[in-house]
Amino acid sequence: MRILLIVVMLLLAGCSAGGERRPEVVVTTNILGDVTRMIVGDEAEVTVLMKAGADPHSFGVSARDAARLERASLVVHNGLGLEEGVLRHVRAAEEAGVPALAAAEAAGPLPYAGGDRPDPHFWTDPGRMARAVDAIAARAERIDGVDPAAVRAGAAAYRRQLEQLDAWMERRLATIPPARRKLVTNHHVFGYFAERYGFEVVGAVIPGGTTLASPSASDLKDLADAIREHDVPAIFADSPQPDRLVQVLASEAGLEVEVVGLFTESLSAAGGGADTYLRMMRANTDAMVSGLGATP
Repeated sequence: MRILLIVVMLLLAGCSAGGERRPEVVVTTNILGDVTRMIVGDEAEVTVLMKAGADPHSFGVSARDAARLERASLVVHNGLGLEEGVLRHVRAAEEAGVPALAAAEAAGPLPYAGGDRPDPHFWTDPGRMARAVDAIAARAERIDGVDPAAVRAGAAAYRRQLEQLDAWMERRLATIPPARRKLVTNHHVFGYFAERYGFEVVGAVIPGGTTLASPSASDLKDLADAIREHDVPAIFADSPQPDRLVQVLASEAGLEVEVVGLFTESLSAAGGGADTYLRMMRANTDAMVSGLGATP
């Protein structure tokens, strides 16, 4: 009888421990979701709103996700206007008392080239991502129920991986001749990358920093002229999205230019070659080296 009582007590203790709900961190983009998971580890449940291939500019929040935001222990979002359909829900969560972090603001924003509006695409520079890691960790370690030391250790370990990534990218990109470091993308997303690694953003098919805009005939003509002037060998387009506009530019303008797929604003699905931030950055680097005609 005594043995049975001990077994029952152990089972009850196990149920009680298993029933304890971990704090929940809700993250908008899957890029930041991957990074946040690496920081907090098992200390909190990380819920990511945007699935693989989602366009953060057009993403809409469901009623269920909106409620989840308002119940979170912490909300991590990109900010600076990237998630255009999510901001009001983040603000509602803040009004409900939920702490929220705009990672792009913590990364040290740069303005778009030729403008004074801040560019939200900070993650294309691993050094800027490292700043965001520090900011996320500083907020996460203050969540009730997490071990601050574990969060700090997770952030430090991931920061080292970012430093290794940055060094690898610098070596790999150094194989591209300076004269060929000209970027044309389907929309403006590589400003931080260009500043960090010595590239020039010649232009974008879709003007501005959002995929919701549309190019005019004049925009396409100006871009075609710039491509010819700079002898650009490749145009880079988001892999998860159709590159119809890029193909139109290449064909109707009479340009012989390769269209190369990159993962710019979303990770790939599992096994797709860019299902973590680190793999995404490596895949994009290799694609750029190949598309821009690097020396052997």
